Amino acid sequence: MRYHEMNPEEIREKIQTDFNKGLTEEEVSRRRKQFGFNELQEGEKQSALLLFFSQFKDFMVIVLLVATLISGLLGEYIDAIAIMAIVLLNGILGFFQERRAEKSLEALKELSAPTATVLRNGKWVKIPSKEIVPGDIIRFASGDRIGADVRILEANSLEIEESALTGESVPTSKDTEVIHGENVGIGDMSNMAFMGTMVTRGSGVGVVIGTGMKTAMGQIADMLQTTETLTTPLQRRLEQLGKILIIVALFLTLLVVMIGIMQGHDLYTMFLSGVSLAVAAIPEGLPAIVTIALSLGVQRMIKKNSIVRKLPAVETLGCASVICSDKTGTMTQNKMTVTHLWANNEVWNVSGQGYVPEGKFMKNNNIVDPKKDVHFEKLLSFAILCNHANLITEKKNDYKLDGDPTEGALLVAGLKAGFTRENLLNEYTIIQEFPFDSARKMMTIIVENKKGERFAITKGAPDILIQLSESVFANGKEQHLTQQWINRLQQAVESLAKQALRTIAISYKKLNTKTTYVHESEVENNLTFIGLHGMIDPPRPEVKDAIKECKEAGIKTVMITGDHVITAKAIGKELGLIRSDSLVLDGATLDTMSVEELEEVVDRVSVFARVSPEHKLKIVKALQNNGHIVAMTGDGVNDAPAIKAADIGIAMGITGTDVAKESSSLVLLDDNFATIKAAIQEGRNIYENIRKFIRYLLASNVGEILVMLFAMILAMPLPLVPIQILWVNLVTDGLPAMALGLDRPEDDVMKRAPRSPKEGVFARGLGWKVISRGFLIGVATLIAFIVVYRNNPNDLAYAQTVAFATLVLAQLIHVFDCRSEHSIFSRNPFGNPYLVWAVISSVILLLVVIYYPPLATVFHTVPIVPRDWLLILAMASIPTFLLVGSLFIHKK
Repeated sequence: MRYHEMNPEEIREKIQTDFNKGLTEEEVSRRRKQFGFNELQEGEKQSALLLFFSQFKDFMVIVLLVATLISGLLGEYIDAIAIMAIVLLNGILGFFQERRAEKSLEALKELSAPTATVLRNGKWVKIPSKEIVPGDIIRFASGDRIGADVRILEANSLEIEESALTGESVPTSKDTEVIHGENVGIGDMSNMAFMGTMVTRGSGVGVVIGTGMKTAMGQIADMLQTTETLTTPLQRRLEQLGKILIIVALFLTLLVVMIGIMQGHDLYTMFLSGVSLAVAAIPEGLPAIVTIALSLGVQRMIKKNSIVRKLPAVETLGCASVICSDKTGTMTQNKMTVTHLWANNEVWNVSGQGYVPEGKFMKNNNIVDPKKDVHFEKLLSFAILCNHANLITEKKNDYKLDGDPTEGALLVAGLKAGFTRENLLNEYTIIQEFPFDSARKMMTIIVENKKGERFAITKGAPDILIQLSESVFANGKEQHLTQQWINRLQQAVESLAKQALRTIAISYKKLNTKTTYVHESEVENNLTFIGLHGMIDPPRPEVKDAIKECKEAGIKTVMITGDHVITAKAIGKELGLIRSDSLVLDGATLDTMSVEELEEVVDRVSVFARVSPEHKLKIVKALQNNGHIVAMTGDGVNDAPAIKAADIGIAMGITGTDVAKESSSLVLLDDNFATIKAAIQEGRNIYENIRKFIRYLLASNVGEILVMLFAMILAMPLPLVPIQILWVNLVTDGLPAMALGLDRPEDDVMKRAPRSPKEGVFARGLGWKVISRGFLIGVATLIAFIVVYRNNPNDLAYAQTVAFATLVLAQLIHVFDCRSEHSIFSRNPFGNPYLVWAVISSVILLLVVIYYPPLATVFHTVPIVPRDWLLILAMASIPTFLLVGSLFIHKK
């Protein structure tokens, strides 16, 4: 359909919708069945069956399966079946881990999906974009992503960036005019908005004419179906490490096999032992376990109201050294309340809390009526007209705001005085709007009263409106704005700001009724200043403690706000941000500074006040040039460059625009600064947990290889048979390693300095711990084997069972040591219930394969007498407690 050629009435008839009420739920349900969900078709996903079979494509597993086949052909049926069962079990475990990770990432994608505001049953509601159907009426404003193909019905200074479709990076101006002509390109359809494009300025309303694959974006959907597999720097480092370890493990395994053959062991046994040892020793699942750990950590972060959009952010969080945070809504409650009014050189106090429209107006402690004072009547009523906020009452005395908190505060102040938008719109008709943007710091509407008189109402930053005003409304009339009046206005702003109040000014201007205004600059001049609203957004109670914890963690917090410097200082002091040596910089000063000049002082700045989003990019660059890892918050379109440039871009989930969210790596569902602190703590813990299971797995693998290597060098029989090596790899290594990935943070995790992003996997002594523990595990196991074997050389199976039990228990004791950077005694051993149950499960399974005859036959074990358990426990404890003891003596 050529909707760009149709007028609104033709579109209404064609698409069968109500422009004033939208669609009913019944009609939405019917159309969804007809058109489906509003989403692009994805490329084919790997089936569950292929995912399962992919678990067996590893080279070493294939070699093991070939060896198992040879075992069966040679009549070793029990060994062959047992090895097949272990390989199958390992494959099932890997399959479920990958499926879980896949589902976790799908859930994240769903949570961070775009939303749209649609008109349903006469009410504007926010829904996921996938639920849009043709015929829906949707509205959009600066920062929103268009959720479907739309014919524009209303456009207020509307500009949309359509580079995804046209390749043109300059935003396109939009209007509602009908377009005629042959072969009109997408870039020339000024009355259309297309799925996936971004609103960069203004606002609009439109009717949906295409969804899903029936959109312009759907026609190029193949370009969007390629899913990028995101790997983190840590995963890439571990893949490289894995390749090195494979070479080392294969070399040592080959050495064990060659020495064994030279000493008379039969070729088949040594070949099977070598393959089993290689499978056990090579940590081919390490990157997969890291993915699972990251995924599980991300799930925990969701419960703490933070959505990770990009996995590398989890690692980077642990390195953050500076958090640059917006004030409003992030450090404060985002429930603006007008507490003071200034007009006609008088100050009134306003009582009431939050968004409840109940309160009194006081002048010199006396109750006054704003409707009886022309100055305050104009100040309050004009603030309601120049306003998009709505107050929603879901139940008695439970008021929720739909819209901007500042506009909400102005609306509630007017409602307290008895003014309503409905009554005001009976007196005034809104003709035109110039929406607020952060560069102008103001919003203007043009209205017409019942007499046919037109005038502009402007609300915005007082310092800007004072500059643009030529008169002031005082003593019931317009007076020339003399220097004396300017001083009074500035003193009023300063007085309110000293009380940590944010100030919004209201002005107006009489207009010529015959003139059509194209640009806001034609209207926003020669204004008449009416007065000021002084409002406060109280700090969130939990933020002060969160800032203190960040400081203890070596993380500096910087507050960024558009508020007046005095207001910013007051809030900064209340939150504990400003110290005696702290600096406060404003936007005007930033404008005069180069990035290099800012670098010299930025480390001393705790508060940036009166800044625009464009300043944020300069702040990020200066901090990064000084070697900091920067987390930057934002919610608007203009915040996107700074969010993208920061090491960790953080978008607001409630107030954030789609542009900001798509530029970010982390989204805060509750817009709360304390959530950033919790996310950093979780990010640090995830990285530490990854280090824990790397330490455990590699030390265990080193122990397994060395016990076999040392036995061969000493011309001893094999301490372990192949099936036992595979069992250790599956049960003893697997379950506890996964449980370590769920470990809780150590008490001092937020009292350590931020980790360097260049830090290697084996930093902070991890390499030494792996080698030393692995060496001792191997030696202790071999000693237990030698002691028992020499006492009874005719019972090799018994000595091998003792070695098997010693190796398993040594690893299970060592896993508790891996929980801490310090020692096994520094943490409660029962603090991780997952780990406790994993160890108990491993011990039970060990006892089952030793004492349950059918399995004992499979695993070549025999029952161990009680006195030898004392030897096993003693030898198994040595690797952990010997080093802990030596460390204690060293500290003494």
